[in-house]
This record gives sequence, structure tokens and C-alpha cells, in this order.
Amino acid sequence: MKDDVVMKLLRDVSSGKVTVEEARDALEGVNLSEENYTKAVDHGVFSMPKPGTIVRASISPSGDSWLIILVGLWGILWTLFWSGSLSYGLYNRWDQQILAFNLGMTLLTLIIMGIVYLKYVMPDVVVVKHRRNKYITKNDTEAWKKYEA
Repeated sequence: MKDDVVMKLLRDVSSGKVTVEEARDALEGVNLSEENYTKAVDHGVFSMPKPGTIVRASISPSGDSWLIILVGLWGILWTLFWSGSLSYGLYNRWDQQILAFNLGMTLLTLIIMGIVYLKYVMPDVVVVKHRRNKYITKNDTEAWKKYEA
């Protein structure tokens, strides 16, 4: 997750790099009244967006994390191992059960990598669409053509 200034300042205070007084001095010019706070919350949460609006939510952490990179490398390594052993087994006419196991492990590793990618790397983007009213025209008898086979 990308750090904003406030989160970075809070982490620096908790680690001891910055004192509480220095953090208060850094945030001294920031004023947020209760009215502005409730107006911002009401606008962002309770108002209906216009059709076609793209809503972005930055809830999921980005792929900059070392853990995500390690899971990706782990997945690539195991995918190469299982698919390589599957290819080797096909070439050497292994038993069908072992080949099925290698194929299953390859697909399982790819699925795990896909889930991690969708959960922690892909941005959360929602396009708001509203249902339109259906317009049904009158039955025009002149528009119908009779086809005979």
C-alpha cells in the first residue's frame, strides 16, 4: 500500500525517528472541522455516483511488497518444476496417475498465483452502471416479412 504523508509520519513516530512534538508541529496547519469531516464522509459513502463513473478503492496493498514478490518467484519456480516434470514424464512415458498429479500441481500453483495477483496487485476499480428502462416498440405489422423455406 502506498504510504501517504500521515501514515509515514505515524510510522516514524511509532519507530521513534520523530518525536510526538515534531509530528504535531508538522500537522499544525491542518484544520478539519467536524462539519467538513461529516460532509466528506457523506459525499464519499452515501451519495449515488453518476452513471459511468469510475470508482477507485485503494484498500488492497500494491505489488511493491517483498512478500508479493517472493510469492511470485515461488510460484514461477514451482510452476516451472511441475510443468518440467510433466514434460519429462510425457517424454519418458510415465504412468498416467503421476502425469495427472504433475498437471494438477501446475494448475494449482498457477491458480494460487492468480488469486494472489488479483487480491494484492490488481487495483480495485469499479465502473458504476445503472439499469436503463426498457423501451419496447409497438408491433409493426408492415415490418414483418414472411419467409418460406
